Amino acid sequence: MFLALLTSGLWNASAPVGLAQVVAVEDSASRVEAVDVTIVNPSADTALNARIIDLIRRELRAFPDGTFSRAAAELALARVRRTSPVTETTIDVTPGATGGVIVTIGAILSDARAAATERGYMLTGDRSDLPVLYDRNGTYIVGKLELLSMAYANNNAWYGRPDLFLNGNPLVSGDPAGAGTDAWVEGFIHAGIYGITPLGGSAQLYGGLSGILSGSTGTELFTDATRLHFGIEDAYIGIVGGDTSAEGNRLVWNLTAGRKRFAIGEGFLIANSASNGQDRAALQSNPRWAADMLVLGQVRYNDTLVEAFYLDPDELPVVDSRTKIAGLNAETRLEGGWQLGATYLSVLESDFGYFATTPPDPATATLGRDGLEVFDLRFRWQPEQSGLFVVGEAALQRNDRFDMKATGIMGEVGYSFADAKWQPTVSYRLARFSGDDPATARFERWDPLLSGGNGEQWVQGINHFKVFQDSNLIAHRLQFRLRPSPKIELVPQLWVFKADSTTNLGGNPALSFLGGADLATEVNLTAKWFVSKNTMLQGHVAATFPSSDLNAASGVTGDIDPWVSAMVFLRVAF
Repeated sequence: MFLALLTSGLWNASAPVGLAQVVAVEDSASRVEAVDVTIVNPSADTALNARIIDLIRRELRAFPDGTFSRAAAELALARVRRTSPVTETTIDVTPGATGGVIVTIGAILSDARAAATERGYMLTGDRSDLPVLYDRNGTYIVGKLELLSMAYANNNAWYGRPDLFLNGNPLVSGDPAGAGTDAWVEGFIHAGIYGITPLGGSAQLYGGLSGILSGSTGTELFTDATRLHFGIEDAYIGIVGGDTSAEGNRLVWNLTAGRKRFAIGEGFLIANSASNGQDRAALQSNPRWAADMLVLGQVRYNDTLVEAFYLDPDELPVVDSRTKIAGLNAETRLEGGWQLGATYLSVLESDFGYFATTPPDPATATLGRDGLEVFDLRFRWQPEQSGLFVVGEAALQRNDRFDMKATGIMGEVGYSFADAKWQPTVSYRLARFSGDDPATARFERWDPLLSGGNGEQWVQGINHFKVFQDSNLIAHRLQFRLRPSPKIELVPQLWVFKADSTTNLGGNPALSFLGGADLATEVNLTAKWFVSKNTMLQGHVAATFPSSDLNAASGVTGDIDPWVSAMVFLRVAF
């Protein structure tokens, strides 16, 4: 009975269907490595300068997220301008040595607080005020405009055998990429407005509304159809407030609800709270991240964050698993460069199915994500921006409805040579996501949930990830990060992929039973050019070489070939 499930709709209710995520912005939802504050015209009163710098740092934590958000930072700095001699602020975001971002805030002081004036295009009609639309009496409204254009090409996509690796995939229509060379272009326009206004006391009301127009044409991974799609992206409202004690301790609280992006840590469990591609187009540029519904409550005391969340991801309708997740997350920073985190989450409901060769325990249970519980612990030790760093994360999955014990674990060690030429950072990462043992009634296959992000997070392999996601996988990664100039970054990677179990039910149907543990080897290079504050050019080349064990999988007939891809995109944002 269980083997029969393999050929009767695995694509509709099992693992993700090869949706890759590549980084499309340099500063959205990125881990903050450091925050630098500079007063452009410092006062002769050094104590005043110190108080202003401290105020800026505290207000930047007013939206207590573990990652950087430009919109949230702009709103926080509006509070600074309202309550201090600061009349103008700037935000500059540059890549950090270990994959995060360094945020530099520039502040300009007035001669007196009364010198601060209203501004914004809606008030002054001055285009130089853009993207600020309104800034008066503590009410601040800012616009957002992001444009991206991408060209993508593959040689032997799906290892030259889309007939095998896309057989039965509900995303397929027309003639997808495959043997030989295929290419397509895609892009999007993301526009919106975000604002904040005082409510009384320390409380402030904030919100955001945006939409995305996306399109694709050419022969991409699932189709050769030309598509154009518009949809609402952000649509949320929230209340934020807090207080600072006489001793300098900062308490901040935040409540928000609506369509909004959400991620935990580096994306090991949750990163992709929305899906792209199919009718939405823009498969690889990934403009959509906002969940259908996020309800989030957060409290931060100094460097400790506790948050509770409810998440309904915005999945593609054709493969919507109707997954709903609730959970708790806690993070803290300690002296000595330690960052610690812990997460508990529960899947309240889901139609996402699991598959196995043996009946579950109990035999009357239905294998699936519904009822899944996840316990996660993680740490990062990085005492200085330059030097040694160590990262680790481990998680356990179980389900009350049947016997399940799945594990995900990763460890990374690296070294940043910040004072050397090209400022190289080298790191090695080992990640293991358990597979199912067919000899037991216990289900052991790891559920990747909403893991992902980009190719430097948990999209493991630019090409190979499209065939084999983060489940039943052992991945070795050697990564370098090089800075030939302040505006150019190069990220070469070497990947070696192995399977944890040769039974791979729930993955790509062609690979349900593997010929051995070896899967593939991939080498890739990503180059980023930060042309200006508003403009970024990024590209990659990747080559993936399938193993003989992959070629010997149960659903693979004939030969499969190495897969080579190349991509370039230009992003402009205001």
